[in-house]
Amino acid sequence: MSHDAVAKAQATNFYFDRGFNCQAVKILPGEFHVTDRDMLLVTTLGSCVAACIRDVKSGIGGINHFMLPEGGSTDSAAPVSLSARYGTFAMEVLINELIKLGARRTHLEAKVFGGGNVLKGMTITNVGERNAQFVKQFLALESIPIAAMDLMEDYPRKVYFFPRTGRVLVKKLRSLSNDTIASRESDYARRLVRAPVAGDVELFS
Repeated sequence: MSHDAVAKAQATNFYFDRGFNCQAVKILPGEFHVTDRDMLLVTTLGSCVAACIRDVKSGIGGINHFMLPEGGSTDSAAPVSLSARYGTFAMEVLINELIKLGARRTHLEAKVFGGGNVLKGMTITNVGERNAQFVKQFLALESIPIAAMDLMEDYPRKVYFFPRTGRVLVKKLRSLSNDTIASRESDYARRLVRAPVAGDVELFS
């Protein structure tokens, strides 16, 4: 895993959230953020999936936002398919950066969200379902328990994650005045097709 690849995936959209009266960062498709501070991590999901992972003892936590590109399989017969390697990269980068910050693998728990069926114009079959299945399979293989999940269905979600306490608020966006979410994720999916597959990533123990 190159330092440049990790640096490019780090979220940079910081702001002060007046509603929750705290510092916050917005995570866009393909990004992640980890922190040991008492702050808010926010992302909006359509077909993409976000894993909120934290050390339940220290409160160190983080979130990612990713999608499996078209092609490949995530079933047990092909655990390292071309498609699954993108999701594996997103998950392992998040876990590695948490551990670098001081989290312990044995204390990690996850809450996972997204995978909605909202990108009806895309050619990927069941992209939300594939993303949801992948994140559950990955966490099971890594023995990281899932404390909560809200996956699939036919609506996008806005996720508010407070890693210090583990609190997560999910707002279901049942009606949208514009196509911002679908457009953002469609652009992200096109970038995945053009980008090279992430190299092997070593998980820190």
